[in-house]
Amino acid sequence: MSKSYRIAILGATGAVGKELLELLESRNFPLSDLRLLASQRSVGRKLQFKGEDLPVEVVSDRAFNNVDLVLASAGGATSKAWASIAVNAGAVVIDNSSAYRMNPEVPLVIPEVNPQAAANHKGIIANPNCTTILMAVAVWPLHCHQPVKRIVAATYQSASGAGALAMEEVKTQTSAILEGKQPTPSVFPYPLAFNLFPHNSPLNDLGYCEEEMKMVNETRKIFNNQQIKITATCVRVPVLRAHSEAINLEFESPFSAVEAKEILSRSPGVKLVEDWKANYFPMPIEATGRDEVLVGRIRSDISHECGLELWLCGDQIRKGAALNAVQIAELLVEKNLLQPAIAISQ
Repeated sequence: MSKSYRIAILGATGAVGKELLELLESRNFPLSDLRLLASQRSVGRKLQFKGEDLPVEVVSDRAFNNVDLVLASAGGATSKAWASIAVNAGAVVIDNSSAYRMNPEVPLVIPEVNPQAAANHKGIIANPNCTTILMAVAVWPLHCHQPVKRIVAATYQSASGAGALAMEEVKTQTSAILEGKQPTPSVFPYPLAFNLFPHNSPLNDLGYCEEEMKMVNETRKIFNNQQIKITATCVRVPVLRAHSEAINLEFESPFSAVEAKEILSRSPGVKLVEDWKANYFPMPIEATGRDEVLVGRIRSDISHECGLELWLCGDQIRKGAALNAVQIAELLVEKNLLQPAIAISQ
């Protein structure tokens, strides 16, 4: 990495934005300039990067001038409003929202799964949904060995998926309940502390919520296979950070658990966590802050001779969002797919 790039983080003050900032520093991304962008209410705040306090600027048409790469994590409406402006100014946008994921002209990329798709970008690359990323990183190596026919997923999703305010809400509700008070929901529709409920994203006519359909549609696009049968049930659980997923896979022929463990033990982005004698397997508390997706409790499905079961946990803010975006940026640099922006007259 001999070149240096001018980077802008759109949504810098959010949970994912702050993680992006930390990752750019810890992974020593080759940047020469860093611009922190957010809404008007965040202007005046400062965030630290490599010992320096950087000011937060309001996002505007001029904010993307002389920027090579935009890491966007400010929601779908914000991305739709600003991504094309950034691209027209000469930048490549890696977008963490759902705004462009299913656009056929926008690559949906997980570097451990389909890095080649990044080469087809036309200025925007989409980051998949967190649950999709975590599942795909674990399932893809098995799928490469023997194509999977059907995936049944059940997710146990932490508060972090709804942002920093949701995490604080769970803490506040927990304290209230322990003090004998009534918990008050604000970010979520119902109390999450000491509780769980099906994911509260909008439902379609088939009774599937938006979060569940993201896992279906995004996985098919990333795997470049519309024939895979996928169903999911997504649930919010009172965990601060890191999602968990129970995955059932059906193959054309039997797939031994021993072979699956051997494959996953050497797969990128995966860490095998199993101690059957101690009944010790991946836990969200241990996945928090980790780059890898923790996978374990791999076993044959006793109800189907071609079935395989596994359990995984992954940090939703990290690999489920910010880390995947930074890895895409590193991929663009490595493959020389990120060119310095053309200077725009002021």
